Amino acid sequence: MALPKVFLTRLIPEEGLTLVQPVVDLDIWPGELPPSREALLERVRGIDGLLCLLTDPIDAAVMDAAGEGLRVISQMAVGFDNIDVTAATARRIPVGNTPGVLTEATADFTWALLLAAARRVVEADAYTRAGRWKTWGPKLLLGANVSGATLGIVGFGRIGQAVAMRARGFDMRLVYFDRQRKPDLEHALDVEYAAFEALLAESDFVSIHTTYSESTHHLFSDAEFDRMQPGAILINTARGPIVDREALYRALMTGKIAAAALDVTEPEPIDPSDPLLALDNLVITPHIASASRSSRGRMAQMAAHNLLAGLRGMRLPNCVNSEVYG
Repeated sequence: MALPKVFLTRLIPEEGLTLVQPVVDLDIWPGELPPSREALLERVRGIDGLLCLLTDPIDAAVMDAAGEGLRVISQMAVGFDNIDVTAATARRIPVGNTPGVLTEATADFTWALLLAAARRVVEADAYTRAGRWKTWGPKLLLGANVSGATLGIVGFGRIGQAVAMRARGFDMRLVYFDRQRKPDLEHALDVEYAAFEALLAESDFVSIHTTYSESTHHLFSDAEFDRMQPGAILINTARGPIVDREALYRALMTGKIAAAALDVTEPEPIDPSDPLLALDNLVITPHIASASRSSRGRMAQMAAHNLLAGLRGMRLPNCVNSEVYG
């Protein structure tokens, strides 16, 4: 009996690969970069399962190129805005993701970015390496206090809550905005609910953890930066298009806000000539918030389990369109 055919759009950690490789006819894209559109459409032909990443645009055309035999789309990521879930549901194809597994790693990295931006760590490192450090100075590379400051959290899901828990050690005032107020968590985590505009005006640090959708596209633009404090610092480990890149550049250049720290950009990767990269008051990393060895390994395992369940006609352990089982 022939093994089910699977296309894997990039090499994943061994924790997932060893589950899949022995039981499927596996085609792995060999490049460091994602497959091109043309290559993706060609490699999916005749497959039974697709294991993809958030860098792969999986739309109706890709599903149709795969053919009627496509039984499952498994994404090794929490987000799935790169997948046309409506098109998959119409074709009765379950779509899997990997929620929860990267919560702690992303919350840790959010704090790494927050502290780096507040205390100008990256700028100080470059200053030292360039041989500019001549003596101790009372005004040298002054940064922002974290202890006792107000942290505004936009999006209060798993990651936003984990970020709030870490703020306890810094004796911060915590405010959050979410589409759904969560009174049960307000007492448990000592957080206050605030309207979005009020959060922007009151916060010394604003950390983004909301999902990306049409309603959150460019949620942060000129008007929002105008509402923030001049000393405020923005942190984004969610999705790049939530922040209007050009508006952020203007805010950083003109001092509307003091600094920003980004792990995600619009587009990804950011163009090396983008003027944002010339700013000293920006810390930027290449979408690595979940990049701890254990987190990525567990993500690969979850993606593999979703894939194998779909190939076997079983319910996916983590399915974003469970209506396909109706």
